[in-house]
Amino acid sequence: MKILLVGEYSRLHNSLKEGLLKNGHKVTIIGHGDFFKKYPIDINIDGTFIKNNFFLNKLRHLLFLIFKIDLASLETLIKFNRNKGILKNYDYVQLINETPFNIGNYFEKKLLKFLFENNNHVYLLACGDDYRYISYSLAGKFPYSTLSPLLKNPGLKKEYRYTLRAISKEQKKIHDYVFKYIKGVIPVSVEYDMAYRNTNKALPMIPNPVNSDLIKMQEPNLDSIKILHGINSTNYLKKGNRYFEEALEIILKKYNHKVEIITTKDLPYNEYIKHFLSAHIILDQAQAHDQGYNALEAMAMGKVVFTGAGEDFRKHYDLKNKIVAIDTSPDSAKIVKNLEELILNPEKIIEIGKNARKFIEEEHHYKEIAKRYADVWKEYSS
Repeated sequence: MKILLVGEYSRLHNSLKEGLLKNGHKVTIIGHGDFFKKYPIDINIDGTFIKNNFFLNKLRHLLFLIFKIDLASLETLIKFNRNKGILKNYDYVQLINETPFNIGNYFEKKLLKFLFENNNHVYLLACGDDYRYISYSLAGKFPYSTLSPLLKNPGLKKEYRYTLRAISKEQKKIHDYVFKYIKGVIPVSVEYDMAYRNTNKALPMIPNPVNSDLIKMQEPNLDSIKILHGINSTNYLKKGNRYFEEALEIILKKYNHKVEIITTKDLPYNEYIKHFLSAHIILDQAQAHDQGYNALEAMAMGKVVFTGAGEDFRKHYDLKNKIVAIDTSPDSAKIVKNLEELILNPEKIIEIGKNARKFIEEEHHYKEIAKRYADVWKEYSS
């Protein structure tokens, strides 16, 4: 099969491509590489010439301020148009989000229109901020979510301004336009499955693919237990970092002689990954119900990850009494209790780490996940 994957977040489409290639398909990724993360892209249409030129980038920001026109989006449109000849007649096209190019709705619709008109079977992932997921979260239908701080304090709208764009009138138009033409929407995690359940065109959830062939299981040396809390300032409220900070303050006072706590903030990837690799416990997020890519890769390495792994997650994967990650809610006292149990019983770190690795191999293996995607595309395109 000939497949076009549109857009990239957190290496999701790259891992899927690797699985599809192993299964004998031809795959092309078009997008911008998730900005500074620079994931591999076959057809890169990012507006890099303008963004990387000091004077043009200054002009870009000025024009956007006055006219709401982004020169980098124009560059993306030009690059896309140059590649139109090789963006037609794919067996299947998959969009990573309802705005996979992230270039403003006017230009976004132009690019999407071409893909819909020149390819018969287009699918959408429920992934990242989109109209349905953010609307569901804001309705308070999750027990807690990345938007819980905003629901508790509406004064945080400025901090959530980029997230709230997903429910604007303009975004609703794009959402409706995309849903008119796609064959179906595939949730990538338990949270998105909950948000999309029983909605129009919702298909069975397919977990994120993880290329565990590239990720080595690490045997932990527990002479000193290393706990990593990596903070990304832009997601501080969403991830519930304050609950981790409150818990670590208590842990440090009680177990300073037993643990090494590493807190990073906005580190470049090549520096962050050094701490990531050396840690035994990763504090990922406190307001989720499933795992993102950072957590999944840590689990593949055999680390103990504090993340979303609650009742809905356990039920979906039929985990019963097996612990593959530490379910984490916005409750610093609970986080302290769970950390204490690991510190006082370090053999549990080894046990959970092995469970985590096995879980990734059984439920997220990139070749098996790629097969599931291909099967769903075929089934719902007939």
